[in-house]
Amino acid sequence: MPPRARRAPVWSNGELLDLIAVWGEEAVQSQLRSSRRNFDTFGQISRAMIERGHDRDAMQCRIKVKELRSAYRKAREANNRSGAPPKTCRFYKELDAILGGDPTTVPSTTVDMGEWDEEEEE
Repeated sequence: MPPRARRAPVWSNGELLDLIAVWGEEAVQSQLRSSRRNFDTFGQISRAMIERGHDRDAMQCRIKVKELRSAYRKAREANNRSGAPPKTCRFYKELDAILGGDPTTVPSTTVDMGEWDEEEEE
C-alpha cells in the first residue's frame, strides 16, 4: 500500500488575512489578470508570505486562492438570487474588496441591442 500524501497544515486566520492582503495588492492583481500561466506570480505571493513569517509554497498559495475565490463566488451568487436568505463566507468583506469588480466572479448578463442603427455606430 503506497504511503499517504501528507496534507498541508490548516491555514490560520492570520495566514489567510496575510494571503488576502498580498493577493489583493494591485501589482499582484495586475500580474494575475495579464497572464493565464501565473505560477511565477504565486511564487511571488509565496515569497511575500515567507517574509510575513508563514511557510507556504506557491502551490499551497494557488490552491488556497482558488478555494477562497470559489467560496466567495458561491456566496455572491446565492445572494444574487431573489428571495434567498443572505449568505456569506469567511472573509467575505475582504474578498469582496478584491473580487467585487472582477468580471469572472459576477454572473454574466446579456444585453439585447435590438436593431442596431447605423447612425449610432458612427
